[in-house]
Amino acid sequence: MLFDGKNIKRYNDYGSYIRTVFNGKVWKVSVNAGFTCPNRDGTVGTGGCTFCNNETFLPSYCKINAPIAEQLKNGIASFKKRHFDAKFIAYFQSYTNSYGNLSHLISLYEEALSFPEIEGLIIGTRPDCLPDDLLDYLSFLSKKTYLVVELGVESTNDTTLQNINRGHNFETSRKAIFNLEKRKIKTGVHLILGLPGESRQQMIKHAEILSELPIDFLKVHQLQYVKGSKIGDDYLQNPDKFKVFELDEYIDLIVDFIEHTSPTIIFERFASQSPYDLLLAPGWKLKNFEFVRKVEKRLEERDSWQGVVSSE
Repeated sequence: MLFDGKNIKRYNDYGSYIRTVFNGKVWKVSVNAGFTCPNRDGTVGTGGCTFCNNETFLPSYCKINAPIAEQLKNGIASFKKRHFDAKFIAYFQSYTNSYGNLSHLISLYEEALSFPEIEGLIIGTRPDCLPDDLLDYLSFLSKKTYLVVELGVESTNDTTLQNINRGHNFETSRKAIFNLEKRKIKTGVHLILGLPGESRQQMIKHAEILSELPIDFLKVHQLQYVKGSKIGDDYLQNPDKFKVFELDEYIDLIVDFIEHTSPTIIFERFASQSPYDLLLAPGWKLKNFEFVRKVEKRLEERDSWQGVVSSE
């Protein structure tokens, strides 16, 4: 069921996969290359996604005016204080990291790859920002280095995508995934559970729909209401109108989601924790490894596995 046949976990986990690929510990070093998004600058919309505040996931070393090499140097130094023997991947994370002139994009990616301790790239982007000439370059690049393109799909429901001001429909995501697969580029998908208007059944349906597509990695997390986002502001005005997951409720949802997900897909994340000074809800105050342990315990209680729907 799992990526190498040796993983003893009940789901296909990213940590085991990446350690096997690089034969050791690997850390992502975030890069802020000064991008924006087409639903911010007026190309497809303005205001950005309603859930978004990029400050919630950017570490302090990611300064927009700092050269990429400086950000990588500072980020690696920070990791090496605790993980001196680790390897590193540059993670173009903030906003839409394939949105720009091709020659400019190539210069940024190559700058990151030229840093001595960087062994690959992860490029976070939108499915509507992958033109053919860029895809052809990324196909070439993937033959030389470890490369993942991570798509913000967020939902498979077009009504939801419209309501969160995403600026594209799910068919756009589907086409992008197949375009990446055609060029043999590793593909990750980001999904948010709990977006306004979606039922539990619809959230589980996301897993079934994505399982039919050629994706390699899946990041899932709960909707977080954060300061500085449109949905965060609306939540502050009318909190009773918004769904906030209780911890045990979300754990059960994630276990159901895992059961409905193809065992070929590698789970990279189940939950996220925004900085406490920006987070409005939910306030679980759990580190990622603590949440993962709870999910693993619930899988054991059900005697359940990824891709195998339990009778519970």
